[in-house]
Amino acid sequence: MTSEPADARGAGPVRRDDADVLVVDAANVVGSRPDGWWRDRAGAAARLHERLVATDLGADVVLVLEGRSRDGVPEGTVGRVRTVHAPAAGDDAIRSEAASAARRGRRTRVVTADRGLAARARAAGADVLGPSRLLDGLATPEPRPDEDPGGP
Repeated sequence: MTSEPADARGAGPVRRDDADVLVVDAANVVGSRPDGWWRDRAGAAARLHERLVATDLGADVVLVLEGRSRDGVPEGTVGRVRTVHAPAAGDDAIRSEAASAARRGRRTRVVTADRGLAARARAAGADVLGPSRLLDGLATPEPRPDEDPGGP
């Protein structure tokens, strides 16, 4: 059984033609894999951002950060990835970003497994992709010299 909404699941990783804009629920995507992210939320956000920047997804990406994860990546744009710091609830910022892109006629997908947020995204005119579809398609960065390549 999966926690992703049924229509968010799909075969294989995100494809270049899936959307014009991907709005990423960073907390949900990072939290979808138990790799120790809870010990360093800012670091987990930075690693996700690095992978998004390193991967040509064929879409503009809006990475929405909330809480302590905001300390890992400054607001701004790097390549096709724009980082947004949610002032309060990340879900509200994600829905707002998705609605704005959809109103401009852009094919928009929200990346989340949160069923409530998925329903709000669809109501705003966006489709939904599950975190696994995104993560499976991202580049894996080279380990930094100060990191243990064996993992956490």
